[in-house]
Amino acid sequence: MKTIDFYLDFISPYAYLAFEELPRALTGLSYRVVHKPLLFAGLLKHHGQLGPAEIAAKRDWTYRQVLWLAHERGVPMQMPASHPFNPLPHLRLALACSEDGQPNRYVCETVFHALWRGGRDAADAAVLTALTERLAPRLEPGSEAVKTRLREHTEQALARGVFGVPSFVVDGRVFWGLDALPMLRAHLQGDAWLAAHWDAPSRVAVGVRR
Repeated sequence: MKTIDFYLDFISPYAYLAFEELPRALTGLSYRVVHKPLLFAGLLKHHGQLGPAEIAAKRDWTYRQVLWLAHERGVPMQMPASHPFNPLPHLRLALACSEDGQPNRYVCETVFHALWRGGRDAADAAVLTALTERLAPRLEPGSEAVKTRLREHTEQALARGVFGVPSFVVDGRVFWGLDALPMLRAHLQGDAWLAAHWDAPSRVAVGVRR
């Protein structure tokens, strides 16, 4: 059975959609998912990039597209009252729900649904309080142990070549984005064409640099 490391940040609407779509995309296959919440902003900072919501036109398109994708797939989705929001409390809460820093699907689903269904304000303390009461974390979300785990997940992701969320890592290969789910399925099925062409990018010379 293959193990898929699922790197996610609750701030990302694409991570929410990928989380919802993953079971359907991999129907009939044998696999195990390890959820690894990380700080998307840490990836962006490392790579010197702006977040999608920091570019006005891209922000509008992102929100428009994710709502369409959710509608097309039959996934309930309402934008939070404001976005982007600070995801740190939600990430730490999820990590605090397991001693090994690998929250199960129920925990991640509960947080995703609280943020991406109902149009709530993610920054509202009452939302976080209700989530905390419902999930009853084993560890203190604000503890150094939980903060360290979040940093470790982010650093591990960077070391493995992850540059965005959602990302799925299996057999040392990174599959990025909601639209990578068919590729992920193909890999798990041992697709010969994908295996033969995986290293094709390394044979393309770097052209103009800025």
